[in-house]
Amino acid sequence: MKHYTRKDIIRMVEEDDVEFIRLQFTDMFGNLKNVAITTNQLERALNNQCMFDGSSIEGFVRIEESDMYLYPDLDTYVTFPWRPQQGKVARLICDVYTIEGKPFEGDPRYILRKTIKEAADMGYTFDVGPELEFFLFHMEENGQPTTDTHERAGYFDLGPLDFGENARRDMVLTLEDMDISVEASHHEVAPAQHEIDIKYDDALTTADNIMTFKLVARTIAKRHGLHATFMPKPKYGVDGSGMHVNMSLKKDGKNIFDDPNGKLGLSQEAYYFMAGIMKHMESMTAITNPIVNSYKRLVPNYEAPVYIAWSASNRSPLVRIPAGRGTSTRIELRCPDPSANPYLTLAVCLAAGLDGIKNQLTPQDSVDKNIFVLSDAEREALGVRRLPANLCEAVADLENSEFMKNVLGDHISNKYIEAKKVEWEDYRTQVTKWELDQYLYRI
Repeated sequence: MKHYTRKDIIRMVEEDDVEFIRLQFTDMFGNLKNVAITTNQLERALNNQCMFDGSSIEGFVRIEESDMYLYPDLDTYVTFPWRPQQGKVARLICDVYTIEGKPFEGDPRYILRKTIKEAADMGYTFDVGPELEFFLFHMEENGQPTTDTHERAGYFDLGPLDFGENARRDMVLTLEDMDISVEASHHEVAPAQHEIDIKYDDALTTADNIMTFKLVARTIAKRHGLHATFMPKPKYGVDGSGMHVNMSLKKDGKNIFDDPNGKLGLSQEAYYFMAGIMKHMESMTAITNPIVNSYKRLVPNYEAPVYIAWSASNRSPLVRIPAGRGTSTRIELRCPDPSANPYLTLAVCLAAGLDGIKNQLTPQDSVDKNIFVLSDAEREALGVRRLPANLCEAVADLENSEFMKNVLGDHISNKYIEAKKVEWEDYRTQVTKWELDQYLYRI
């Protein structure tokens, strides 16, 4: 793990011939923002003196309390490989602070830091490996994105069927240049759909890497004349894009989910952690699946989970236990999608899992058959619940959960719920093409 000092940053900026530095942060909805400075402002940035107008960022603060400060995390320094070799551009990911010098409670990175500290106080380190899926579509001549593609490749296909192979390779090489290790990349099930899996790391580093990955994917795709979208379900009738989250806890450097003598090779803590996530899943879903379109992916027959259950031998449940053991023992949560804010997503996952450990919760029995072909009565008999069917239901579940609102804090939970209610109402009152096609000619 990198541990840079102020002197290291100043030296690297000079050695790398950097002219611009982007001070990056993430808003409540997972959108990457930045303030660009020149190197002659570097000392101010390193002294935590760079200010921005928080009232201009949705979900931050009112105009009467707008001044906010960016505190760079020195360990996130990296140059952008796609920028000029002379006069390079570097970035530093920042935490957001108030003018009183306190962490801003509307900063998603702070929410994750706070939850990580809770785990650390219990002796745990939270490690995460994300699997990010996305689509590469054509662009119009004016640069606007489409949902068009000429390719017909499928799962694990390669060129020449896979038209996006070169773009995906360049994304991986760029990520490696930025010290983000990639475990695997491949074509996914749907035409023009791809997956890149980022190597396991601690939760904060992983959330930073997810934000960097999205920037890299969009930037490199555009250089190939393509548009990379992380929209969960951009096309009807094909699989949507997920962001499966693989999780484990370490204590004293050992993966505590592993127990060769335990059932399925899992420790009691692993079962407690899994039970905590399943207990709180409905109230987490507005975070892990945050937009109206998220719920177009969470439907039967498209490989995305719909029911709250777990298994080590089938992929239809929400939680899967992959085959690896030892240091690779992990719990995979399959509902999150790449539109989610990674800081908030990992925070709610960790908090729910820790709640399971604290209260020694026991998960229901595993469901080792295809849940989608079971009847409602059979699912009910197994104690299988359903994920929220739409954003409205998910937001209501979040609003009714004091536990989850406490994880997010008053600022984010209030602003987030308010904004998502507006988003749902705006969607609900739209007249769609489907409605016109169904009703206009015959009613």
